[in-house]
Amino acid sequence: MTNPLSTTQFLHGGDYNPDQWLDQPAVIDNDFELFKSAKLNTITVGIFSWAKLEPSEGHYNFGWLDDIFDRAAAQNMQVILSTPSGARPRWLAAKYSEVLRVDENGHRNEFGERHNHCYTSPIYRKKVQLINRKLAERYGQRDNLILWHVSNEYGGQCYCDLCQAAFRDWLKAKYQTLTQLNHAYWNGFWAHAYTDWQQIQAPNPHGDQNVMGLNLDWKRFVTDRTIDFFETEIKPFRELTPNIPVTTNFMGGNPPESHVFYDLDYQKFATHVDIVSWDSYPNWANGYESTAKLAMKTALMNDMMRSLKQDNYLIMENTPSQVNWHPYNRAKRPGMHEMASLQEIAHGADSIMYFQLHQSRGASEMFHGAVITNNLSDQTRVFKDVTTVGADLEAMQAIHATTHRIAEVAIVFDYDNMWALDDARNYANATKQYWVTIQNQYQYFWEHDIPVDVVGTDVDLAAYKLVIDPMHFMMSKGFAAKLKTYVAQGGTLVGTYITGLVDSNFLAYQGSWLPDLQATYGLAVTETDTYYPGQHNQIKAFGNTYESRDYSDILTISDAEVLGTYGQDFYAGSAALTKHVLGQGTAYYLAGRGESALHHDFYQRVATKLQLKSMLPIKKETSNVSIQIRENATMRYYFVINFSHQATQIQFATKLMNVLHGNQNVQGKQSLAAYGVQIFSEKK
Repeated sequence: MTNPLSTTQFLHGGDYNPDQWLDQPAVIDNDFELFKSAKLNTITVGIFSWAKLEPSEGHYNFGWLDDIFDRAAAQNMQVILSTPSGARPRWLAAKYSEVLRVDENGHRNEFGERHNHCYTSPIYRKKVQLINRKLAERYGQRDNLILWHVSNEYGGQCYCDLCQAAFRDWLKAKYQTLTQLNHAYWNGFWAHAYTDWQQIQAPNPHGDQNVMGLNLDWKRFVTDRTIDFFETEIKPFRELTPNIPVTTNFMGGNPPESHVFYDLDYQKFATHVDIVSWDSYPNWANGYESTAKLAMKTALMNDMMRSLKQDNYLIMENTPSQVNWHPYNRAKRPGMHEMASLQEIAHGADSIMYFQLHQSRGASEMFHGAVITNNLSDQTRVFKDVTTVGADLEAMQAIHATTHRIAEVAIVFDYDNMWALDDARNYANATKQYWVTIQNQYQYFWEHDIPVDVVGTDVDLAAYKLVIDPMHFMMSKGFAAKLKTYVAQGGTLVGTYITGLVDSNFLAYQGSWLPDLQATYGLAVTETDTYYPGQHNQIKAFGNTYESRDYSDILTISDAEVLGTYGQDFYAGSAALTKHVLGQGTAYYLAGRGESALHHDFYQRVATKLQLKSMLPIKKETSNVSIQIRENATMRYYFVINFSHQATQIQFATKLMNVLHGNQNVQGKQSLAAYGVQIFSEKK
């Protein structure tokens, strides 16, 4: 696919808030000088600037923003212009109280914080669209405007009467009749049947929170309502600046090193943006896992974002050092910023952008990392780290016109399934860990430099040699049939415990396991055993014994081949890992949650059979080194990154060129420093 941005260079810059320094123009003068020194080429402006752009209703002040555009143009900097809707001005909330959100307890919020606005409010939508139109009219033809950054980190929900009414309309459109709605929610239970649409309220602590279908539909509605608001925001841009692409910055989860963002369905949202951008804040140098383990988790998040549109994406925010909102706000170690930045470029990012360029003097993010800290110096370690990344991006300019290597492996991830599994009143809340399970399935491929896509249920699976579908608790009959067809036509599928239990209405399937799943895997699941902390089982396979924990599906085998068995409990000796040939393909089922050694040994056999192993001209000594590939029709680039605090050796099977060192030829052996990054190229 083609990157919609007009620029031909990697973006290097970030959020800049000169409106905080308008009374000190010398500060802004100094900032732009330091931008040059740090090799920054892009600024993002306008986030949370509504009160400066429109200090009172209908009275606008664009002079300061005109000046910033002019300054940027004077030193060949590009501008990403943000809409200010993430934080409304006080005058707006004071005059129109409906724009403020109502919490789940029915209390309207006071003015404060950010994102404290109702997505349904007609007044808020009108005011947002008006300020956005003013921005489009004034800056839409600026030569250095390259992208609209719409709002900031959408999220949250509102329970006001307007949103409740919109939710009822959404349900009416989906179910048509109360009879169908009551059936979908199984409202005969606890005598919950609705007799009037007006009786429906969003899930809340003083009403219903135990109607599974209602809970799930509310989450779906929140995504759809947020997207609807986004479409309202961008209407002036589509009309007045059709050639300027739009994005909004998606987020990783919280804590960012272990979760995908929970509130919104990004797979659905991504179809409404021109380019995916996201905010990446791994807690590097934490005290509880290796740098390589965190790098694997971060790689997965990058692959998730790249997969949303099967295209390059942007890092809209990261920190040059520490943040101020982690439980422990540790700075990156020397070399880590370059390591972390080029990892994201390696996975398909076309930018390294920071929050923030100039550190705030006060308020909640005054200690958040920044390129220019409050000592206003270009001699800090952090400033020098940023400059190093800027130099790297300039040296690797030719790589901009490349994409991440095409993947032959896909992992299925589904937001409805995540929400439903999390809300299921079964298993164990602490150990469901859907995203962690995906990380565990991903780890082998990352360690062996095999690219992976993270895909939704609507994707054509035929493009992949291997599809991994873990913990697919909520599965439609249509997707079960899709998996069966994929395998029968030659695909290889891996499924796991807790799969195929409920339909898309959160109603349990009746009778035996879904017929298409039985046909695909050659078995039926009859029971799932949940373990308490400290309890475990064993899976005996491949001549080894592996520990298993948390969950074990108990199987009835029809015609699957048993590759591994349980070692303990009343189902000792029964199937724990199976293989089934269907048509031209093969389906495997991992019935128990095994340790990483089981995943390694299992996927090594699958990868060998499918010839998935990357044929790289670079040999590494440890899995702490990752090798990712970006390429185009004529060139291939190898990003070699050492996610370890110790130096290691890499060996070249052929002569390559070192991109970061003047395209010098390299061969034989070379040392890779702790947290070291090198990029090598070859012609195809």
